[in-house]
Amino acid sequence: MKLGLAQIQIEGAKGHRNRQRATEAIREAADRGCDLVCLPEMFTVGYFAFDSYSREAEPIDGETINQLQDIATEEQISILAGSFVEDLEASTEHGFETPADEGYANTAVYIDAAGRRRAIYRKQHLFGYQSAEQQLLTPGQSVPTVEDEGFTIGITTCYDLRFPELYRSLVESEVTLTLVPSAWPYPRVEHWETLPKARAIENLMYVAAANGVGEFDEAALVGRSTVYDPWGTPIASAGERAGLVMAELDPDGVGQRREEFPALADRRDSY
Repeated sequence: MKLGLAQIQIEGAKGHRNRQRATEAIREAADRGCDLVCLPEMFTVGYFAFDSYSREAEPIDGETINQLQDIATEEQISILAGSFVEDLEASTEHGFETPADEGYANTAVYIDAAGRRRAIYRKQHLFGYQSAEQQLLTPGQSVPTVEDEGFTIGITTCYDLRFPELYRSLVESEVTLTLVPSAWPYPRVEHWETLPKARAIENLMYVAAANGVGEFDEAALVGRSTVYDPWGTPIASAGERAGLVMAELDPDGVGQRREEFPALADRRDSY
């Protein structure tokens, strides 16, 4: 599989501009031979534009996802639309789980190359430190997986990286590649460079962390989108500017690594 991470510039409360940049990045990824492209967290509204969440919220079958489904079909590329502000009340009949009756969620949607919605992931761990996310949004209830291009793909979002038990649950679901759309800010660069690497090492899986770039009143995003192999080695990465990160992933690589180095098989249930 050829994977692309779309490290796009994201402006707060500039949904039209952000969606246009996302569309351009997807088309570039398709032109350059990618089978799958991952967008950053809150690529429509901008994570730190909290005052705009309710105004920019959409249902699952709203304008943004419908447009991306059309592009996926046209370009024959799978897309992780990760993520946008979902209007849960409007989406009640359209989720893969039964969402809350009202409110909003931080939602990523996996769209395959035929334009089908294959998975909906609503962020499990909502950030509370210097953030309004916990006050504004509702956490998700499930952790779906997708079979595509020879991989079992899991989805987590940004702050989820700090909760290793979530990634252990993905291992139990036989996940071999985890996509992590993010809006990781300064000054926690070391955390951004350490946590996805650790999750890859612990679980002997590919971890692909897609971040945005851009400045908000409260914060600036660090960029540095990176793909880690099952040994925790970064195999493709970006700096602080917008761009497309691409990596070739081997669908057999995870199984081979887990067989060669059987740390997962050595786990005990006595603690």
